[in-house]
Amino acid sequence: MNRSDSSLPWGSHPVDASITVAMLSDSCDRAGLRSQVLETRLAPLVPLSRVSGRARTAQFVPDSDVDPERPYDDAIDFIDSTSPGELICIATDDSNASAFWGELFSAAARGRKAVGMLTDGNIRDSDKIEALGFSVFSRGRRPIDFRGRMKLASHQSAVVIGGVEICPGDLVAADDDGVVVIPQAHESEIVALARERASGESTVLDELLAGSTLRAVWTKHGIL
Repeated sequence: MNRSDSSLPWGSHPVDASITVAMLSDSCDRAGLRSQVLETRLAPLVPLSRVSGRARTAQFVPDSDVDPERPYDDAIDFIDSTSPGELICIATDDSNASAFWGELFSAAARGRKAVGMLTDGNIRDSDKIEALGFSVFSRGRRPIDFRGRMKLASHQSAVVIGGVEICPGDLVAADDDGVVVIPQAHESEIVALARERASGESTVLDELLAGSTLRAVWTKHGIL
């Protein structure tokens, strides 16, 4: 697929700059996939952020038995193995025990050319992550370190975030409206439908602004 220019809102990701999460959601509906949007909206650290990329997955679980000399080994290996274009997806089962991401993890992931990170857990170092220009979507924020509270139990296996299964390599897109997960087997169809939707919405918008009624554009284009 074509990749958009890095100056565009999505950045250098697999989804065209004109395509929103809402358009991808509608396209999933058309393809018969009606449960691909996370049930919980993960808030972007920076409002109006958009990001899409290949899912790189990790699962955190509770843990109080940690090696004090090597508390971050698994997380370090996970982030250091990130490939360009990946969107890191961290599942925590909605844990509020700690933060799971901060400034230095963001810097390392950005250096590996990851496109962003999303989690159903918490982040910290918010102002510093924002200064790095790294896209992050999260359930919330807490200043607490995960050391001695949680551990990375598995990576690059299927995880569930917001009631939706995310498999490594799935196309995941996030913006202010929410997060949509597109399974690889349906990616070509859904992205093509989303491009069609984006073109149609542009036409409908122009006609509405020129004075056409909602009824007229719906009858003509079947888009609202």
